[in-house]
Amino acid sequence: MKKIVVLALILCLSNVQAKDIYATFTVHAKQGANLAFNFSGIVKELHVDIMSVVKKNEILATLDSDELVATNNASKVTLKYAHVDYERHKDLYKKKLIDKSLLDKYAMAYEAIKAHIEIEKTLYAKTILRAPFDGVITKRMIELGDVVSGQTLKTAFNIQSEHARILVVEFDQKYNNDVKIGDAFLYKVDGDDKQYTGKVYRIYPEARSDNRKIALQVIAQDLKVGLFGEGKLITPDNRNSPVKDSQE
Repeated sequence: MKKIVVLALILCLSNVQAKDIYATFTVHAKQGANLAFNFSGIVKELHVDIMSVVKKNEILATLDSDELVATNNASKVTLKYAHVDYERHKDLYKKKLIDKSLLDKYAMAYEAIKAHIEIEKTLYAKTILRAPFDGVITKRMIELGDVVSGQTLKTAFNIQSEHARILVVEFDQKYNNDVKIGDAFLYKVDGDDKQYTGKVYRIYPEARSDNRKIALQVIAQDLKVGLFGEGKLITPDNRNSPVKDSQE
């Protein structure tokens, strides 16, 4: 509330002619994603649920990977003996008992198994679903034992940023030349008497064809996603007047 009063005083003292532009808004998460396995299998473990707060790269769920693990263990045994064969033939080559072409065959076999193990590691990683960023789980669409397919992706979780929000604000296109990045936005959420202040963060490059309105973004914090409200954009002629953002 103090920052709103300070803003009003700044405008009055500097004799700035301000224009108030009516606008409406909806609240969106600053980051959001639908998460799915990019692999086929059976859901073996669930580590989170709705409203779980997670960190980036935290494991959310896993698929049954016993077969992949067994295959990888067998490949490691094969790699061990391929390496022994390669070292043995390398010694024979140094003693000029075999030619280079035979040594290359053992070297190629050894390198091929190493490459195959890396592929197996990549496949194993796909059986683990991790959080792409810090956030909160808002929906869970899988259960233990569900079969998922990498060919037909099924959303497993919805995740959104825990605190960071974006207000998508819309105003009449006739004010297109008046609104600039950095302008103040005073607003209230529908059903809430508390007044907030923010700053224009981004202006969309075109007007909507269905309602002839222009949209912009204002950064906010901790408002529930999906809420809506109204407010006014303050567009002073003198744009050197600083405006603090109460949501920062």
